[in-house]
Amino acid sequence: MSVKLDRYEELARFLRTRRERLTPKQVGLPESGRRRTPGLRRGEVALLADVGLDWYTYLEQGRPINVSAEVLERIATVLRLDESERKHLFLLARKQLPLTETRGSAKGSQALQSFLDSQPTSPANVMDARMNIIAWNTAYCALNGDLAAMSDKERNLVWMTFTSPRFRYIKGDQWEMHARRIAAHFHSGYARHVDDPWWSEQFEALCQTSPEFQEFWKSHEVLDAIDAPKALRCPNLGTLNFDHVSFQYLEDPSLTVSIHVPHRDGTVEKMQQLLSDYQRQHSGEFAAST
Repeated sequence: MSVKLDRYEELARFLRTRRERLTPKQVGLPESGRRRTPGLRRGEVALLADVGLDWYTYLEQGRPINVSAEVLERIATVLRLDESERKHLFLLARKQLPLTETRGSAKGSQALQSFLDSQPTSPANVMDARMNIIAWNTAYCALNGDLAAMSDKERNLVWMTFTSPRFRYIKGDQWEMHARRIAAHFHSGYARHVDDPWWSEQFEALCQTSPEFQEFWKSHEVLDAIDAPKALRCPNLGTLNFDHVSFQYLEDPSLTVSIHVPHRDGTVEKMQQLLSDYQRQHSGEFAAST
C-alpha cells in the first residue's frame, strides 16, 4: 500500500469532518429546513468565524493559502475543537503549535536518564516525536523486554504496539484502545511531516505488517495520550495496576516522558519481584557494564 499525504489536503479533510459533525443548533443558528449534507454549511462556518466564504472554501478545498493564528483560533472556536484537535489544526495549517504550546529546545539526555533510573519500580521511558523510545529504565525492560537488544525499528512504540506479541499480551483488554490512540497519534504526526520519507516508509511497512493498523488509520481520529489507570498482564505475576503519567520535557517539547506508577495493592511488590527475576537473568550483562 502506497500513499503520500499532502498537508493541505489533510487540513481540508480535517476541517470538513469537524464541520459535518456539528448542527446549526449547537452553534446558536436557527434550523433552516432539510439539508442535503450533514452538519454546518461552509457559509455558516465562514460567517461565525468572520472570514470570507470564498477564502474558507479555498481552505476546505486544500489550496495552499496562508492562515493567521488569529483566524485559526476563531475557526477552532466555531468548530468546537478540543485541545488535541486545536493543536492538530495549527500544525497542519501553519506547521507550528499554537503560541501557548511552543517552547525553546535543548536536549538533556543525561538528566532524563538519571530521572528514569530514579524510578526503580516504575516502568518509564522517553520518546521522540516519531515515537522512537530513546531512553528507558530497568523496570521498563523487565516488563517489556530488553530494549538494548532490540533493533531501532522494534524500539518504536507504533511498531511495538502492532507487531510485538509480548506487548499485546501485556496490554490485554486495553490493547485495542491503546492501539487506536497510537494509530491516531501516528496519523497526526505523518500529516505534519509529509516531506519526511521516514514517515511514509514507516507507514507502508506498518500497513504491510498489520491489517489492524490499516483499519484504525482509516478512522482519521486525532487523539493525544491519556493519563489514566492501566491494568497490565504479567505471565507469572498476574495483573499489575499502574497510574500512567506522561508529560513533555521542558527543555525539548519534542520529547515525551512516560511513567507507569505502580499501585500499592501488591503491584509494587510484584514489580520488585519482576525486577529481581530480570536482573538475575541478565546478571552477566549487568556485571560487564559495571
